[in-house]
Amino acid sequence: MLNGELFADDQTVGVATRTLALPAGAALLAGYARETDAELFAALSAILQEAPLRHMITPGGHRMSVAMSNCGAYGWVSDARGYRYDTCDPVSGAPWPAMPELLRTLSMQAAQSAGYPAFTPDACLINRYEPGARMSLHQDKNERDFSAPIVSLSLGLTATFQFGGLQRTDPVKRLPLVHGDVLVWGGAARLVFHGVLPLKDGVHGILGRQRINLTFRSAMAGR
Repeated sequence: MLNGELFADDQTVGVATRTLALPAGAALLAGYARETDAELFAALSAILQEAPLRHMITPGGHRMSVAMSNCGAYGWVSDARGYRYDTCDPVSGAPWPAMPELLRTLSMQAAQSAGYPAFTPDACLINRYEPGARMSLHQDKNERDFSAPIVSLSLGLTATFQFGGLQRTDPVKRLPLVHGDVLVWGGAARLVFHGVLPLKDGVHGILGRQRINLTFRSAMAGR
């Protein structure tokens, strides 16, 4: 469930730190979703009541530090069988909750603003980061259609996003993502390695000691 108590937000990000040169094909829509906070939180709470967050296990047997769930026609899952998209929640056996129209529309409009007018999501990954949680450098390669971008919405505590290159050993740039930011990457940047550094402790004014990340994908559309 989401924490709706009001606390002081002690994580601020100066303007100078927001001038990172993004790779070609990527765009940062700073504060894009700030005006829809109440509606977003209500939609998320309903989704997570139906499909609660859980720590998935990697194929190698490691427990992920980020708690996850999904909504939409497909959900991303990880277990001993590997990484993949599935139509059903492996915990309940039921289909994933439908993607609310608010989320679908927001992601499509953000993609259009970033130069991807044909984007239509069929999956939304919901990730909860608590202090210390991280996402190691990886490529998003489980989708069928690499011509569609990734659309990522950040809520809550500020996270440090890492953008690398097409090789894991390529230099990495860091980008602070604050509450309400939407980051879109596609085209030449679609398969770059990326990740999130361990989340620093803090208290966000709405979500408390956590960051919620919504990642919209066109997962199973044909190439």
